[in-house]
Amino acid sequence: MEEVFWLVGDIIVGIDIGTSKVASVIAEINNFNQLEIIATAECKCFGMKKSKITDENEIASAIEKTISEVEIQSNIKINSAYVTIPGKYVQIVQNSIVKEAKDKFAGITSKDVNSAMLQLRDIDLPEDKVIIDIIKNQFSLDNGRIIEDPVGALSSTVTLTGQVILADKDYVRQLTSIFKKAGIEIDGIIPNVLAQRSVILDVNELNDNVMIVDIGAGNTDIGVFNAGTFVYANTIPLGGDNITSDIAQIFYITEDEAERLKKQYSLALKSFIDNDTDILLTTYKGDQKNKTIKSSELIEVIEARIEEIFALINKQITNMGIKSNINNVILTGQGITSISKSDVAGKIVLNIPVKIATGRMISIVKPAYRSSYAVVRYVSNRPYAKNIASKIDIKSNESFMKTILERIKEFFYT
Repeated sequence: MEEVFWLVGDIIVGIDIGTSKVASVIAEINNFNQLEIIATAECKCFGMKKSKITDENEIASAIEKTISEVEIQSNIKINSAYVTIPGKYVQIVQNSIVKEAKDKFAGITSKDVNSAMLQLRDIDLPEDKVIIDIIKNQFSLDNGRIIEDPVGALSSTVTLTGQVILADKDYVRQLTSIFKKAGIEIDGIIPNVLAQRSVILDVNELNDNVMIVDIGAGNTDIGVFNAGTFVYANTIPLGGDNITSDIAQIFYITEDEAERLKKQYSLALKSFIDNDTDILLTTYKGDQKNKTIKSSELIEVIEARIEEIFALINKQITNMGIKSNINNVILTGQGITSISKSDVAGKIVLNIPVKIATGRMISIVKPAYRSSYAVVRYVSNRPYAKNIASKIDIKSNESFMKTILERIKEFFYT
């Protein structure tokens, strides 16, 4: 078993910044060493568009509101939190380190392992990137044996393979500015799809070659994992709200009615229509008083946008040369999973099996809080971390950027 240094009573706070809302979750490691949600809150927020931060003040205000609400629910003063980052701003560097044991007769020590973890982050860092995470992939001994925890193993060397996760420096600066305005420190920055992996995948999918497709309101985050190794992340600036906008514009009705019709006739493929019924448009802005359309016309609009989203995903993974290694696509996100046959539509475009996520952790938390909960869960299972707990004591007056870098370093290693 991997060495995990969380303690009973540790409080972990996760914040997800989406294109339509900010959601926060507070969880605690209980006496049974389980993660227990103690408070959740969400606030509408439109400070991010097409995965770009467009209004720092609006996002900061939404963070303040959700934190204030969870503080009231939990009776805890929160000073720091972990936050999600879209795949668009993430770069993954594969790395491998060979560490010699100080005493091969004594075996591999925890110091050897910790030193290897430190060395894993020694890469040529581009000027526009910062390191936000280091992921241990596997340890192997001098005889080639792969081992979960090498401490105590009799071997002259231990080889560590893993991923160094980089983030766009400018985006991190924007997050820093936002959280400073909200009066909250950043404990760590976690790629959304990486956090989601342990929540939405079944046990047999965790070590498969899979692509996670998380379709939200305004963005689609994708993450590719080869046998559990994180190899690719990106973001497409389209989501469920685009379907709503399409319906509103094409049929000349309000966004509210378009959203209602999307939910009522939620079908991704026109070929699956059982009964092509008439739909009376109640907010039609044209000259006709009683404008009627066919349900097939509505579903054709939904189908076209979903097809475009999957086509853009297909183009990305094809251009990156990683499509052939993907065995299954796991579909999640509030922007798509309520639309029937969306998995079938995805399979047609991608020519890869597609299924709606069925991970056993999905039912634990409401969809609105799934990303922020996924961050908390990811952090709680972090091996070899020096400290994972969010700060619930009096805030520090240190430089926010300096504080963030120090907190992230603690998140990497002991």
